[in-house]
Amino acid sequence: MADNANTSDTATRTALTEPVDERIPTVIADSVDIVYRINGTGAGRGSATAALNRILRPKQAEKASGTRIVHAVKKVSFVAYKGEAVGLIGTNGSGKSTLLKGIAGLQPVENGKIYTDGQPSLLGVNAALMGDLTGERNVYLGGLAMGMTREQIKERYQEIVDFSGINEKGDFISLPMRTYSSGMGSRLRFSIAAAKDHDVLLIDEALSTGDARFQARSAERIQEMREHAGTVFLVSHSNAAIRTTCERVLWLERGELRMDGPTEEVLEAYEEFTSGKAKK
Repeated sequence: MADNANTSDTATRTALTEPVDERIPTVIADSVDIVYRINGTGAGRGSATAALNRILRPKQAEKASGTRIVHAVKKVSFVAYKGEAVGLIGTNGSGKSTLLKGIAGLQPVENGKIYTDGQPSLLGVNAALMGDLTGERNVYLGGLAMGMTREQIKERYQEIVDFSGINEKGDFISLPMRTYSSGMGSRLRFSIAAAKDHDVLLIDEALSTGDARFQARSAERIQEMREHAGTVFLVSHSNAAIRTTCERVLWLERGELRMDGPTEEVLEAYEEFTSGKAKK
């Protein structure tokens, strides 16, 4: 199991003392803290001396420069298993997307550890896709970025296009991606990512785009990936999408894990919380 972060042996000790679970863990988060540092405008901030101080004495340099620290994820712990679809919910700014980036290894962990079994893939190869290239070229580029061969992409190309629905109202796949609506771009990204089975697939709001048919196809594809022993994490503001796709939900609020349990149980508590906030 790969180690994405810093130091802690808690998960190892727990694994040795607790009863053996027949399920196979794919992601272990052990007291994970993730912070963002927003640089201030202190005196000498751009000088070579200031840069050296930030390397040698980071804490003192942060204080002197007025650096602001945002604690995005606070002491979050959980274990996800093969075959699970796990929803992540919470109000805006609760740390959901930040936690996904931490699992994917794209955001460093300040304290604690994240262990992963297999390669996490954060939907949807956004960094590889290019707005000036056609949808067709981006299908190949995105597939290569995920480790597929050209032959594999060629075999699945039409399936990817049909799944996305890009060409239902014209030959959009031959146009540059910068001409796409945000929904079209998200659907194509999901379709590219869904063309391959993943050890751990991390989906951030992709299923909130598109019509009911696309969302239904997406849910079916996620179910197929789970049946191939993959683990899926889904961040969504759509409780309906979470209910359709996930049997377990993590509720984050202000960076803290407020609840972890069966989907309906957690969503009911979350909906009561958000309706109470709306009345105030």
